[in-house]
Amino acid sequence: PAAYVGSSMGSGGMRTAQLVLEDGSRFTGVSFGHEDSVAGEIVFNTGMVGYPESLTDPSYRGQLLVSTYPLVGNYGVPPAGVTDEFGLPKHFESD
Repeated sequence: PAAYVGSSMGSGGMRTAQLVLEDGSRFTGVSFGHEDSVAGEIVFNTGMVGYPESLTDPSYRGQLLVSTYPLVGNYGVPPAGVTDEFGLPKHFESD
């Protein structure tokens, strides 16, 4: 489905976003990452692990990624600057 996402600063210092679907349905949530309003295709990732890789996977470029597993984020995000033997970010698909 096609969708539009717009974000703004909400109360409590958290940035909120509103997902607006083609049929007019609206869903509000917490926004992180890209700060501009965007339009795109919604895709779902149902994996239980590997969300940092999903967030940086270039195959999702131009799509709105939704993680369906309810515990995403509970084990944190890998530290920046950790590289593998090739000098590439160790825990990410791309830079």
